Amino acid sequence: MLSSSFRTLSRLQTLRKFSVSNTRLQAEHLDSDGLARMERIRNIAIIAHVDHGKTTLVDQLLRQSGTVEQLSETEQLLYTPTSSSNAVGSGSSSITADSQIEDGFIKRLMDSNDLERERGITILSKCTSVDYEGNLINIVDTPGHADFGGEVERIMSMVDGVALIVDATEGPMTQTRFVLSKALARGLRPLVVMNKADRATARPSQVESDLFDLFATLGATDEQADYPILYASAKQGWAQDTPPKLVTSPTDATSSTYVADSTSMTPLFDLIMSHVPPPVHLSRTGPFSMLTVQIEADPYVGMLYLGRIQSGVLRIGDTLHALNSEGVKIGEGKVKKLFGRRGLTRVEKESAGAGEIISIAGIKCANSGAGGGGGVNVTLVHPDGWGPEGPKPLPTTPIDPPTISIHVYPNDSPLAGREGTKLTSQVIRERIYKEAETNVALTVLPGPTSESLEVRGRGVLHLGVLLETLRREGFELSVGPPKAVMIPDPEKNPEGKANGAWLEPIEEVTVMVREEYAGSVVQKLTMRKGEMKSYDSGEPEEGWVKIVMDVPARGLIGYMAGDFGNDTHGQGQVCLNSTINHIFKGYEAFRGAIDTGRNGALISMASGESSGYSMAPLQARGTLFIHPQTQVYPGMVIGESSKTSELYLNPCIKKQLTNIRAAGADEKIVLASPRIMGLEESMAYMGDDELVEITPSTIRLRKRDLTAAIKGRTAKAKK
Repeated sequence: MLSSSFRTLSRLQTLRKFSVSNTRLQAEHLDSDGLARMERIRNIAIIAHVDHGKTTLVDQLLRQSGTVEQLSETEQLLYTPTSSSNAVGSGSSSITADSQIEDGFIKRLMDSNDLERERGITILSKCTSVDYEGNLINIVDTPGHADFGGEVERIMSMVDGVALIVDATEGPMTQTRFVLSKALARGLRPLVVMNKADRATARPSQVESDLFDLFATLGATDEQADYPILYASAKQGWAQDTPPKLVTSPTDATSSTYVADSTSMTPLFDLIMSHVPPPVHLSRTGPFSMLTVQIEADPYVGMLYLGRIQSGVLRIGDTLHALNSEGVKIGEGKVKKLFGRRGLTRVEKESAGAGEIISIAGIKCANSGAGGGGGVNVTLVHPDGWGPEGPKPLPTTPIDPPTISIHVYPNDSPLAGREGTKLTSQVIRERIYKEAETNVALTVLPGPTSESLEVRGRGVLHLGVLLETLRREGFELSVGPPKAVMIPDPEKNPEGKANGAWLEPIEEVTVMVREEYAGSVVQKLTMRKGEMKSYDSGEPEEGWVKIVMDVPARGLIGYMAGDFGNDTHGQGQVCLNSTINHIFKGYEAFRGAIDTGRNGALISMASGESSGYSMAPLQARGTLFIHPQTQVYPGMVIGESSKTSELYLNPCIKKQLTNIRAAGADEKIVLASPRIMGLEESMAYMGDDELVEITPSTIRLRKRDLTAAIKGRTAKAKK
């Protein structure tokens, strides 16, 4: 106990000393134009698999560089989880109601989105910067979930190096392979941080071997394969170049812990400065050019275009032209504001040069549909100084194609318009097209009807986050079941005929599960047309297995949302014990129909408010999805039948009040807890003839054609 307190005190003293020594860039660190010297700039992205500790690591870098100040005891007392974004000591718009305090610092500062904090994952790439010994280090925090891989792909053009974070227990996972392959393809030299090295389950030797195999498999060059490794604990705030020592407790021979020699992240800062090259390959003498990778909205200055300057120098008042990927001019304007980054806040600048990551205000771009213009991957250039051919657009990073699509419709149920404020198809269309301009992994196409749209994304979670954002903005809409994006087989179906051969997206699925549950998982994925590639026992420790399978993307719809948790007996939720992860592998021949074995639906045949009196006997028919006193309408799905056939029920019957005392008058009504499904689970569960009705406060499952459902029920009643 005394040793632990001493180590904590030592670490805090080191942090204070470290923070005091780091100040803003001084005059000797600037060139003759007042710009940061290019040899003192480092641009690095933090990449990793989900839950391997990227955001926590960035928190420590911000704290230990002195960029984020520690809250005083008074500020900590005044700060509560229900504080607004203007809470005491916040200092940033990223402080939300879900923020937490740790050692006087606010946790997960880079997860500024409400959905990110609620789900515990990073969704959007974000840029921050720290000053270290007179050097400017720009850090980009990236998502680790495969559904948001587009966020990783689009920022690779901004950085000169990457820090690959790997869990010291789990080792390289599916998303590790994806993000590393993108970094290697751009010729970047990674440095490796083996995080969570202080855990008792850490296995650094095996993880190092797996990492080297991964680099070799991905075709890394000799220079890229010669990567340095640091062992770290982002949670405890230290990093070092040797594994921590395993120390046995003097009082208990069976108890041992890993003890580190380092007490700060200084070794990581030093490694970034020595391993990541400065952007000296860029020139500040030519005309200005920059590729935008992100768009931000500011209520005072309008749209801000974020990117790294590729050439030249930019100053307030300069005129810029915006070019799309084909080189067509789609906008122009004068630079009104120029912002850099310091921590989580924007710092206004008068000028900036090549190699710096900045945000520009004052440019107006024309919108040209789903991401075609006015969004990311727009090149901003100074119109003069390019020679007779004129300015050319900068090359963009290719993005992997979307694999899952849904159809979006305006809400036309009997309860439409009661909760939302944005209802019409035109308003929905404009909002989704606007989202597609900044979400590079999203594709929007015309739908089967004039009022609908087809929205394509990387997965159900990717699309679910978009729909959740819309409902929180006051939209009401309905969505159809997610489908895999099929493409014609160029060999067997060169003309793309509807009745020809098709290719479907295949996902590489990695499952880590306890050995006793592995059989159920393999059986379910095999039924969904999965093919096993490897089965390794003892991963990451005895009693666990690591299974790798190739599964069609449509086969994963519905399985990850619910069945996986059942197959692993409640251990299947991501970030707990058993995990399932997937990554797009490629297109292969269509593998045939998949029977998920879902039973029929229990459908309401009445309008009104459900009652416990009516629902009690209906429990014998199947599993209910609603509580008593829920508004229902004909055609609304209120449960799952215990049989394959659909049943029309009336959940709204009220008990008749009479002056005659019946024998069962005092019987207590007992209702089982209903199965309440979230947005992604409802999307994965619904059938081909069903829709999910999404409103700001309610998610309902319903039949697509309410009129046909009512007619079908009437016809069955007559028979």
